[in-house]
Amino acid sequence: SANTMAKMAAGIADNLLLTTILSARCDVIFAPAMDLDMYNHPTTTNNISKLQSFGYKLIKPVAGELASGLVGCGRLEEPELIFEYIEKYFSDNERFVGKNVLVTAGSTFEAIDPVRYIGNHSTGRMGVEIAVAFAEQGANVTLILGPSNTNINNVNVNVVNVVSAKEMYNASVNNFADADIVVMSAAVADFTPEVVSNKKIKKGDDGFSINLKPTIDILASLGKIKKENQLLIGFALETDNELENAKKKLTRKNLDAIVLNSLNDKGAGFGFDTNKISIIKKDGTQTDFELKSKKEVASDILNVINLITK
Repeated sequence: SANTMAKMAAGIADNLLLTTILSARCDVIFAPAMDLDMYNHPTTTNNISKLQSFGYKLIKPVAGELASGLVGCGRLEEPELIFEYIEKYFSDNERFVGKNVLVTAGSTFEAIDPVRYIGNHSTGRMGVEIAVAFAEQGANVTLILGPSNTNINNVNVNVVNVVSAKEMYNASVNNFADADIVVMSAAVADFTPEVVSNKKIKKGDDGFSINLKPTIDILASLGKIKKENQLLIGFALETDNELENAKKKLTRKNLDAIVLNSLNDKGAGFGFDTNKISIIKKDGTQTDFELKSKKEVASDILNVINLITK
């Protein structure tokens, strides 16, 4: 398994299995098994991470007695459970077939002059993972993406690139009417300069101030025009009174559910590959999740959305 994964990660195709994988356009599921120290070796860990970055899905080995006599993680998952995983995978892939899904992601840049802008640290990774997860489960996905370097590894995601909050508002409104499910995960700037200079503002000895005005509240705007058959999900990134603020946002903006994450949780928020969330539905029920990769968090979010739509 270690040798095969290394070749998969490097794009080597020197046997039938590897040639098939390199040529595959479908999703790939891999279930490795090897000795404890081999599995924990940095090269193996890096190769697994690289394969997962391709979109390959890992069925992790389990702990138990190994051929070497060691006891630890490395045993192949039981065949019955591998079969259940594959069966569930195909079942999940049909959950959102025929659904039109709109996702917003990333930050917005509010121009001060041709050089400078007001922005935030959002990478767009969380929203991209949500969009890709929907596409993998059969949905027709439109992703409205602010400035971001995050790669989108799914050709079935229609990406609309925007820069400013106004552009994101216009794109969201233009695509909203046809959407069955809308997930607004973008970190939209709350303020934008009243006046944008058409020339670079020079540094001087005196202080400098910028008058700001509020940007359009995209989420609240969509909440006002939301139809009964549409599902609108918002995000709340908080630093204090997290739960209280999220619940107020849920009600005030006419949402069906809100995803809460706190910058006080280690490994959550901007710039991390992980996130820790709570999902609060409009009926008041709350589900808390542990710190996970953003790909796994996206799966949790889709699971809750699937339950709401039933």
